[in-house]
Amino acid sequence: MKIIGVIPARYASTRFPGKPLADICGKPMIWWVYQKIKHINEFSDVFCAIDDDRIQQICEENQIKCIRTRDNHPNHISRIQEVSEKIEADYYVCVNGDEPLITRDCIIPVLPDYIYQKPFFGGAMRTLSSPAETIDPANIKIVVSESGKCLYMSRTPVPYPKGTLKVSYKKYVGVECFNKQALNFFVDTPMGTIEKTEDIDHLRFLEYGVDMHFSLVESDSISVDTVKDLEFVREKMEERIKDKNSIECKILKENHSL
Repeated sequence: MKIIGVIPARYASTRFPGKPLADICGKPMIWWVYQKIKHINEFSDVFCAIDDDRIQQICEENQIKCIRTRDNHPNHISRIQEVSEKIEADYYVCVNGDEPLITRDCIIPVLPDYIYQKPFFGGAMRTLSSPAETIDPANIKIVVSESGKCLYMSRTPVPYPKGTLKVSYKKYVGVECFNKQALNFFVDTPMGTIEKTEDIDHLRFLEYGVDMHFSLVESDSISVDTVKDLEFVREKMEERIKDKNSIECKILKENHSL
């Protein structure tokens, strides 16, 4: 089974332009994400999907494999679909380029055991740990069945705790697994009303009856959407680097940066 890791890295972020190149402990953010997932043995190869000369230059300087994609994709799923047109694989695993704290343990659970013959989507989710995280509309909340089948996604805290307070809210983590059928389905299908309302790309699958499954993982990873997020990630990364047994410390040693 051939599985490709793909890191979408768009330069023109609305809230944080150029964030893939933001410095984190002496290395650009995209470098950290690439180093994290290139060591995953289950991946046949790993590429950054880029759209800008500045990101390409950094990739080339740091021996990061990259694929140049169009700069007019409406979302990251469309960008990964372009990658699937250039590289044949059974599955394409998207690891968001703005989650440098991501770990292997967040990625492996989303990988399927066999090759599906229909559109497949697998994702990761974690339990929200604070009220501030829960009400933050940037954190996409997920409602799943006991088996992990996604029932709904929203920027609003769902489900509403009217019947019981014994509920834990789940948040989308930036790891997704698609097969070619799912990627083609997405780009060939128009945006639906709920997707447009919530501004959540994945709702296109739910609106048109494509199952999505999420695996619960333990993670403190956050997506860097603002300068404040970047400050938090820098602090966490510094803590990890000080731990001689951490993957971050080992990565820097392998690259002769310590």
